[in-house]
Amino acid sequence: MSLIHATPHAEAPVPTLAPRERETLRHIAAGCTYLQTARHMGLSRHTVDAYLRRIRTKLNINSTAELTRLAISLGL
Repeated sequence: MSLIHATPHAEAPVPTLAPRERETLRHIAAGCTYLQTARHMGLSRHTVDAYLRRIRTKLNINSTAELTRLAISLGL
């Protein structure tokens, strides 16, 4: 899909994401809820929420759809 690669988020500084942030992003993009993601990762729901807030801030992303597009473009 060329639209994914044309978005500014596909060119975002992804290396700035911590490994746990990338893992969180992968779970959310796969359709997991915050609680399911927390259980898979052995974290609290609040920690998952904090990771996602940091990702959104770092990459200037406002919606779960944008997060999902980013994850797909990264192959997560």
